[in-house]
Amino acid sequence: MISLALGLLVGAIYGLFGVRSPAPPTVALVGLFGVLGGEQLIPLARTLLERVAG
Repeated sequence: MISLALGLLVGAIYGLFGVRSPAPPTVALVGLFGVLGGEQLIPLARTLLERVAG
């Protein structure tokens, strides 16, 4: 949450000064979000399988 809040603050400051953000395009950020979510799927699936089997 802190990271998100600081990111929003920096984005607002960039907007005030008319500076273009050095961040990658939205498509790349969505891809990164997908990778991070995908990393969590395997541990989640293992936990669910252990509950069902155990």
